[in-house]
Amino acid sequence: MKGTKRNKRPMTIALLLSLGAACALFTLGLWSRPSLAADPIDNAKEEAAIQKNAEAFVAAFNKGDAKAVAAFFTPNGDMVDQEGHHFKGRKAIEELYQKFFSEVKGGKLYLRIESLRVAKADLALEDGESEVVQTEGPPLAGRYSVVWVKEDGKWFMESVREAHATPPNNTENLQDQAFLIGDWVEDVDKGGSSTMSYHWHESQNFILNHFDISMKDISVAGGTQIIGWDASVKKPRAWSFLFNGGFAETVWNKDGDNKWKLAINATQRDGTKITATNVFKKIDNDHFSIQFVDRKVDGKALPDDKEIKMKRVK
Repeated sequence: MKGTKRNKRPMTIALLLSLGAACALFTLGLWSRPSLAADPIDNAKEEAAIQKNAEAFVAAFNKGDAKAVAAFFTPNGDMVDQEGHHFKGRKAIEELYQKFFSEVKGGKLYLRIESLRVAKADLALEDGESEVVQTEGPPLAGRYSVVWVKEDGKWFMESVREAHATPPNNTENLQDQAFLIGDWVEDVDKGGSSTMSYHWHESQNFILNHFDISMKDISVAGGTQIIGWDASVKKPRAWSFLFNGGFAETVWNKDGDNKWKLAINATQRDGTKITATNVFKKIDNDHFSIQFVDRKVDGKALPDDKEIKMKRVK
């Protein structure tokens, strides 16, 4: 609101909010109509009316018409942006959007409704997420709540409240791997040793692993691994990058309780292709084991590796 991107976003979201969110999603085919509780009110009819208003709101927003956008509010309607700034009345709201449109030219509004409920014949409640795609700069996203009221047979926005959007994350999808968070060392008394250190990426969408394999205190292999969620196959997938320039991609396949078979496709520094299966077993929260089997280098079979047991560093 002060010319920064942080202040611009509330303005965009408010608009989105006002859309009644139903509009953009209906027109884009991205939203399925929420179910409404059965009561004497003709919910389908009222919802359709709010949808029509929403579609008109989106159109006004995308044209950069601040006056038309403000007209979707009641004369004394109000809104509070993500920063807590309060705007009351059509004039103040029109000036807010006017400023926003002058700073963000050509922005396109998209909405995703999470709930829409016609509580009374003249009152409806809506919650959802909004996004304004800019011609320059990152999208402006947020959450919103709208109170709709019906006056003289037409729906208007009486109140709009915005909030910062919480970025989506994969903590739920990666719960099986989350126990790895922490530091690990190979469970051996002497000889070689491997160390691994897992932690969440700040986005909570990936688990990062820095690993090192040493023999007699000399590092012989190491690198970085990234574990993420592949929504296309609904399985965890990992990418590994070795210090010597090699890399690998792995898909986690569940194989019973606390056991996985990780299908590996790797390329060594010299271009040699390697395939293998990593048999991963969770023994308990402080111990796991890995073993590389079915190894092949350019199609030539190799013996299975010895099982490596890891223990948590406390």
